[in-house]
Amino acid sequence: MQDEYPLLPGGIPEREVRQWAMLCHYAAFFGLLVPMIGNVLGPLVLWQLKRESHPFIDQQGREALNFQITYSLAMMLCGVLAWVVIGFPLMALFSLVALALVIIAGIKANSGVPYRYPFCWRLVR
Repeated sequence: MQDEYPLLPGGIPEREVRQWAMLCHYAAFFGLLVPMIGNVLGPLVLWQLKRESHPFIDQQGREALNFQITYSLAMMLCGVLAWVVIGFPLMALFSLVALALVIIAGIKANSGVPYRYPFCWRLVR
């Protein structure tokens, strides 16, 4: 079972706050424009700009950043494993799972539900 953040005091955040939290997750798609670092830079920049605005944005921005760092490290490991061929299928598998998780996280954040990525190394606290 997924260990989710508890709902923030005061219930569901207002619409604008939820949208910024969703954008923190979807900023990972910046990695399509700037491969290898864009998926981390997108959430990092949005989180740095908006984290003081509301605790929900801070929480979800941190979560998005941590997941993208974990994903990038996994892709680097797959790159090393590509020398023994197993890295290529793993890259495809990890990318599909990451895509699905980012979409789910964005939808949940836009609904005002705090989301925690599974299998995520939480470096940024």
